[in-house]
Amino acid sequence: MTTFSNVSAFSHQPSDGWPGKTLSYLLTAWVLSGLCPLPLKFMPLTQAAEMSKGYTLPIIDLAEDHQRQTVVDREEGQYLGHPTTCLLEDGKTVLCVYPKGHGRGAIVYKRSEDGGRTWSKRLETPPSWATSLEVPTLHRVIDAHGKKRIIMWSGLYPARLAVSEDDGQHWSGLRPVGDWGGIVVMGCVEPLQTGPGHYLAMFHDDGRFFTGSGKRSPSMTLYQTFSRDGGLSWSTPQAIYSASSVHLCEPGLIRSPDGKEMAVLLRENARRKNSHVIFSRDEAKTWSAPKELPAALTGDRHTGVYAPDGRLFISFRDTTHESPTKGDWVAWVGTYDDIQLGREGQYRVRLMDNTKAADCAYPGVEMLPDGTILTTTYGHWQEGKPPYIVSIRLKLSELDTLAAKKAFLTLP
Repeated sequence: MTTFSNVSAFSHQPSDGWPGKTLSYLLTAWVLSGLCPLPLKFMPLTQAAEMSKGYTLPIIDLAEDHQRQTVVDREEGQYLGHPTTCLLEDGKTVLCVYPKGHGRGAIVYKRSEDGGRTWSKRLETPPSWATSLEVPTLHRVIDAHGKKRIIMWSGLYPARLAVSEDDGQHWSGLRPVGDWGGIVVMGCVEPLQTGPGHYLAMFHDDGRFFTGSGKRSPSMTLYQTFSRDGGLSWSTPQAIYSASSVHLCEPGLIRSPDGKEMAVLLRENARRKNSHVIFSRDEAKTWSAPKELPAALTGDRHTGVYAPDGRLFISFRDTTHESPTKGDWVAWVGTYDDIQLGREGQYRVRLMDNTKAADCAYPGVEMLPDGTILTTTYGHWQEGKPPYIVSIRLKLSELDTLAAKKAFLTLP
């Protein structure tokens, strides 16, 4: 079963040849002619050909480049996982939160004052942070009066929020935002162009946590919610897509270079297809139907930043069906046009070698003022040991140098 809500049929043309393009053109013409019997928002766009399960991109391997790696936190016998980060406007202060456990557990808080080269001890947190049921996520928000805050979400039911008014020096406890919840709350938080202090946030749920009495559904539902007061209060979430054939979740949002379009990259948790993408050109009033991405962009928890030259660096967990780095922490380098047009991109990067299944690689990713990318995540970096948190610093120019030397991953 597939349900579309708030979905428009503006057309991102398939890149798989003339049959897909012709179908898209015909559908668009049919709709615009006024002869289409269904509302535009219920017209899903489909691809004409099966997408490849593998990719042809070269892979730059940084797994053994230990001088790039900084241990953020490690505790003997303790699972540390799923961090997110927030870079302050000074370009060097980075906040990081993560749970003591797999996707849940007491929240640990650290701070770097030098762009991730070194990290503080574990900082004091409010007592309620020990009750977190989900992965915490950090986001900078600014209200209509210019007041800056940092918010931290903690999901499942009910979704809860903590707030800092002083750039993370002091924090409130976690408080419920409404009578609703979900999984990976929030996958992304994005300022909107509809007015100062307006924000979009997105998450997903499988029926268990949206209400206090939920049960697992065969479908996965993607939700969005809005704030008009700089992230302090949020609207009742609205479902924008639900399906059992593919389980689209963990939205990662990237704006087009001109700021006029939003692309949301989505994990496919049924593991039947590649990752997907949806687009909006009207500040999340409507969304295109999901489109399958090339295998090169298939993974979990996509998080990206623009480099100074306009290229994208997107970090994720490699869950590609056919990949020599499956289960590892990887990144993709390419352009927004590559995403829009369904192209593979420029190259992939293995950031670190995860030694246990695919249990690694959530955000964050930050762009520092000098073009250095700071990316931070958890993983089983030592075989037989619990996961811990590591940061890596790199520049795309450094990766380009390796690519020019054809210093790519050699397959056994």
